Amino acid sequence: MEISWVLLAVGALLLLFGAYASWTAGRLDRLHHRVELARAALETELARRSALVAELAGSEVLDPASALLLLDAAHRARAASLVAVEAHEQAESALTRAIHATGTDIEPWAGELSLAMRRVQLARRFHNDVVVSTRDLRHRRLVTCFRLAGHAPLPTTIELEDGS
Repeated sequence: MEISWVLLAVGALLLLFGAYASWTAGRLDRLHHRVELARAALETELARRSALVAELAGSEVLDPASALLLLDAAHRARAASLVAVEAHEQAESALTRAIHATGTDIEPWAGELSLAMRRVQLARRFHNDVVVSTRDLRHRRLVTCFRLAGHAPLPTTIELEDGS
């Protein structure tokens, strides 16, 4: 009689532990999916900003030197998106510096460019917040001991100068 109560208690504890581990694995999976979505949104905003800068550079409202600087930086940012993450971050930071260096406050471009810069800032912050949440959960003892993250790579934050 005593053994049946012990077995029942152990079984209940194992069931609770299994449910918690399953819930944690599901949460981790959802966070990894959110990281992917946030990364895609950031890439979209960076591409929009590059396209806007290239359009501004070709609009003939800037002096030739500023137009060439912006066009080159926008082209490098677009090309770097196909290579390593670090090179992409550097190229996007260079584009931000070029935008600030040329003083692109020409109407109607100033409002659009300001909005594009702000959207990049927000997308990067959102991405980095989701990455930090995911990494915090992945560093918990339960997740590491039972390898609940599977083979998913550890997400990394995006560090670039975005004007913030």
